[in-house]
Amino acid sequence: MCVYVKPVAVCKTGIIDMNNILFTHSYFLQFDPKQWALGQPYPPLGTLYAAALMRQHNYEVSLFDTMFLSNPNEAVTAIDNINPDFFVIYDDGFNYLTKMCLTNMREAAFSMCKLAKAKGCTVIVSSSDSTDRYAEYLSEGADFVIIGEAEHTLLALTQRIKCGNRCFADIQGLAYLNEGGPFKTLGRLVLKDLDSLPLPAWDLVNMEQYRQTWLKHAGYFSLNMSTTRGCPFKCNWCAKPIYGNRYNSRSPENVVEEIKLLKEQYHIDHIWFCDDIFGLKPGWVLELSGLLKRDNLDVRYKIQSRADLLAEENIIKALAVSGCENVWIGAESGSQKILDAMDKGITVKQIHTATRLMKQHGIKPSFFIQFGYPGEDKDDIALTIDMINQLLPFEIGISVSYPLPGTLFYEKVKADLKNKTNWTDSDEMALMFTNTFPASYYKQLHKYVHKNYHKHLAKNSFLKLLNNPLRTNMNGIKKALSVLYYTPATYIEKLKLNQLERL
Repeated sequence: MCVYVKPVAVCKTGIIDMNNILFTHSYFLQFDPKQWALGQPYPPLGTLYAAALMRQHNYEVSLFDTMFLSNPNEAVTAIDNINPDFFVIYDDGFNYLTKMCLTNMREAAFSMCKLAKAKGCTVIVSSSDSTDRYAEYLSEGADFVIIGEAEHTLLALTQRIKCGNRCFADIQGLAYLNEGGPFKTLGRLVLKDLDSLPLPAWDLVNMEQYRQTWLKHAGYFSLNMSTTRGCPFKCNWCAKPIYGNRYNSRSPENVVEEIKLLKEQYHIDHIWFCDDIFGLKPGWVLELSGLLKRDNLDVRYKIQSRADLLAEENIIKALAVSGCENVWIGAESGSQKILDAMDKGITVKQIHTATRLMKQHGIKPSFFIQFGYPGEDKDDIALTIDMINQLLPFEIGISVSYPLPGTLFYEKVKADLKNKTNWTDSDEMALMFTNTFPASYYKQLHKYVHKNYHKHLAKNSFLKLLNNPLRTNMNGIKKALSVLYYTPATYIEKLKLNQLERL
């Protein structure tokens, strides 16, 4: 199948002179009030990988970074200044915020598609949302939507256009309009040799703006890195539209090379390894730890992992020695019934074991918690709250079950989904299907559990103060005294929750 592409000038070699690419992404931090207030933004890593590969193949690349902007219309100025041949909206598939497919960001992407199209650009989109909704993006001005892992599809597509060939049906991982309707080609296999990719094009980023924002809100500067792609586990609510179920890893040597670059050129204090699962490959963490020690690289970092992978003390030791200070695990629930219903593949006992080992070796365990999964009742909720209170993780992130296309969970509840199928921003917490309790209950549950968690942290600090008053610093005293606020605040939130439970 062939598709019409606007006529362009052909150079003397017979290759169309289309070398200028303006990359952007659709995540506007100000459109996500919770994240804007937090003030800990990460550059669009996936976008930077694509830009690096295209530059390696002699394209001129620029970045219109929307992270700190407030209006998609600002893209017009960038387009006018750069006059790109290709306008590529390439979202960061490594960041869980972009995987949430928030409607604020979708509308921003639609606006930029139309603006770039009106300026005569060839518009190409790659994101989790556009992979699921490619027909909508094509109707909103995109010429092409890349399905799945996108770097090499983007390269093949632009090279085909440069050659003047208007047939694209043999390019894997692509969607476009053909004969008035959307057409999708065969899927592209994921890349196995991740070391073959150039390091991300970090130089395209206004790094000082990120640095100052981090220093203002967190007191240190963190950047994001990816060491793997994909996740082989089968949690039935987890969408993987970009990298899928295959798990491929960079070599520890390749990762250390990038760490050196970030430390030497950008003077980072901290790294977020944004992999779905960090260090799953046997021996990988131990090898990384050895290389960091060999090269005298002092780095602090946080990761995401699973409770069952953190039940071995030698792994925890290696993480601690290499600089890991915070591990987020998908604890999800304190009810084994709910974990099994999610196909999570872990046990409550493993959550307890992993938490104990991390604390023992100076790593801060943090929990992702999910309420509202179908079949969850009051007893299951109580088990989750009890688990949080017993284990006292360093941080908790609470969500309600959020159905995304391509998951078994979505198929279970899609008949219940009406006009609303996505959240507007990451803090909306809307329950979009019928469940044990009304949507208002889960929003209040979120407030109650947070207050209750902080009350138990305060009680723990208070006991430490009583037992060792001479070893407690001012921060510890403040935490201990906060029990005077959180105890009545928790009681009030509980009363509100009980009222909603009876509705």
